[in-house]
Amino acid sequence: MRLIISNLFFLLIFSISSEKGYAQQQAQQISAKAVSDSLPFVEGDDPIVAMMDSLLASEFFSFYCFSDDTGLLNVNEFESGMVPSYTDDVYSQRMRLLDAETPMELVYNSTVKGFIDLYAVRKRALTSRVLGLSQMYFPLFEEALQKYNIPLEMKYLAVVESALNPTAKSRVGAAGLWQFMYTTGKMYGLEVDSYIDERFDPYMATEAACRYLNFLYGLYNDWNLALAAYNSGPGNVNKAIRRSGGKKTFWEIKEFLPQETQGYVPAFIAVNYVMNYAAEHNIYPVKPSFSYFECDTIQVSKKLHLSQIAHFTGVTESQLAELNPMFTKGIIPGNGRYSLRLPVESIGLFLANEESLYSFAASSPAPAEEVVAVAAPAPAPDYVTYKVRGGDVLGKIATRHGVTVNQIMKWNKLKSTRIHPGQKLKIYKNQRS
Repeated sequence: MRLIISNLFFLLIFSISSEKGYAQQQAQQISAKAVSDSLPFVEGDDPIVAMMDSLLASEFFSFYCFSDDTGLLNVNEFESGMVPSYTDDVYSQRMRLLDAETPMELVYNSTVKGFIDLYAVRKRALTSRVLGLSQMYFPLFEEALQKYNIPLEMKYLAVVESALNPTAKSRVGAAGLWQFMYTTGKMYGLEVDSYIDERFDPYMATEAACRYLNFLYGLYNDWNLALAAYNSGPGNVNKAIRRSGGKKTFWEIKEFLPQETQGYVPAFIAVNYVMNYAAEHNIYPVKPSFSYFECDTIQVSKKLHLSQIAHFTGVTESQLAELNPMFTKGIIPGNGRYSLRLPVESIGLFLANEESLYSFAASSPAPAEEVVAVAAPAPAPDYVTYKVRGGDVLGKIATRHGVTVNQIMKWNKLKSTRIHPGQKLKIYKNQRS
């Protein structure tokens, strides 16, 4: 009996705490709504400038010619799910064609073939995702590699390192697209503190990777050895050179390198092959959330939470986090040093309402920490139907009704923040999620 009473008391306490937390959340939403409603708000972007942005994006799209249309890309008319295979002669011929187009040494052998099998057969789904993500990151990589006079094929190194996941972190602490360790990242100017980890910043990390690769190439005058040193460190490569009797190519010192590094250069060569011959293996890109030319950066001069930006602009928090992985706590420090990456269509709206956003951020409560507790019984659903008007964005609609963009998207099963005039949205008045 004592145990039952104790459990009932425990549940009562949690129920009260939950109600209190819910009341605080409601108060914060009401406060935020009052603040944002009192601020000037420009409903939409300048139509002429927006058209210019659209034309610019179209020009870039036409140049890069990206498509995720499997029917269009399946020029070999493979059946769905078919996994093609080829003879060594075919692989060798294709590799010779790739090798002729780069100063790097791309060879075909049994080790490379094993990694081709890994990416083209066993990890086909991963390769499809990488093909899609390449539209977000490869233009950035190519521009930086060209700046530092590094072979453009080096962009595939980030595929080997992170599978183009900007928040990737290894078991030993390497982080980001280019998998920098903390110390090496600091050596090449990547800041890491309580709010920022620039190893996750695609721009900053790519710049650092190019500088580091140039340093390594300067040591060995050989890109394959530079790759080996990128993976295991110059010290291990130097020891392998000594143990080999002074040999100076990767394949000659391979057996003296750490086990992981022995497969590193062959994996890099295999990725070069698979990314160029994906269609021949019946592999096609999965459309990414954004492409490189659908986004742009803007300087932020004052402290902002990503949730506050989402609340005011209509770009979801998850999208903001995906585009800005360097803000590890979801906070942009207010020292004016950092840029925010946004979808192009949201840049004009941000600029038109920038001062109002800063005022909103300064006046509204910081996002509350999530409280894990037993939820109190939810009141019966009570919603209104809102008809979208011209110039509406989800952020402004959410502010008017004291809810969040994510809630509106969930209630209406929206896959993106794009809405159109005349569209009807359900907005619940007493729902918590």
